[in-house]
Amino acid sequence: MSSSSLADAPVIREPLHAPVAHLVRGGVTEGVHYGSVVVLGAGGAVELQLGDVEAAFYPRSALKPVQAVAMVRAGLPLDGELLSLTAASHSGEERHLAGTRRILELAGVTEDDLRNVQDLPYDPAVRDRWTGEGRTPSRLAQNCSGKHAAMLYTCRLNGWSLDGYLDPAHPLQQAIAEIVEDLTGQRIARVTVDGCGAPLFSVSLQGLARAVSRVTASAPGTPEARVADAMRAHPEMASGAGRDVAALMHAVPGLLAKDGFEGVEVAALPDGRAVAVKISDGANRARVPVIAAALARAGVDPALLTEFAGEALLGGGEPVGSLRPVRALDPVTVRACA
Repeated sequence: MSSSSLADAPVIREPLHAPVAHLVRGGVTEGVHYGSVVVLGAGGAVELQLGDVEAAFYPRSALKPVQAVAMVRAGLPLDGELLSLTAASHSGEERHLAGTRRILELAGVTEDDLRNVQDLPYDPAVRDRWTGEGRTPSRLAQNCSGKHAAMLYTCRLNGWSLDGYLDPAHPLQQAIAEIVEDLTGQRIARVTVDGCGAPLFSVSLQGLARAVSRVTASAPGTPEARVADAMRAHPEMASGAGRDVAALMHAVPGLLAKDGFEGVEVAALPDGRAVAVKISDGANRARVPVIAAALARAGVDPALLTEFAGEALLGGGEPVGSLRPVRALDPVTVRACA
């Protein structure tokens, strides 16, 4: 997409979020989760929007499939598990560490060349074993290490300096920014630093959904399709064992899904249908049932999504309520009112 055809950057403002889920206990609404949701049809048209889908926001790790596409376009030759790991927010399992080491080996660099922050493994059980063995935070264990290793590999292949590869002015980050704008169809509103240390690009929720829709609907063999195929074939490499985002991809044939910190998730189907969710308070307990409800609203069979409806709210150890997405996300309600 040429720069002249890009839409203006989304407006930076306080998001005009709306209720997206109610916490109901004993028939009384005990709490409300606010956020924004967008559902795109196969042709890219907005079929449903709640809250503020056009304001600038930070997609966090939900943008990683787009970053991976940018690296493949720049010559990154990975496929399969290692390409899925490139787009990962991994749990720090041994397979993730081994895969990251393999990417570093292919690049001819070492863990010392990584510039992501040092951290403990993301998964609580893996983290407990790690600390129980007396191991300390490391760059390899941090959940973005696969992406950073692939960034170094991309730099090496293009003859770009490895030093300062996280600088927004570095050729790698300029190439990534260009593809972010290309796939979202809009200019970047602002650039800041993500938790791992990499540049973080602000787009709109609608732009994020559009970008991942284009990734999943691309022709076979393209960089976009390679990334989508790798993540769908190896969802645990892009996340980890027992992670809800991997379970969702297993449950819905052909689905690509990616979560991000602060209550963000995007998901898209091979025909281009896509949904994106931002929960204003960052709560995962709302993110999971709301993304499932958005997918049902997009036409996914609700029977495939039952395990993602959210945990029951307990009282005295017995179910007394639940977290319910708002009625606008209920496909049965929508059809009944049509």
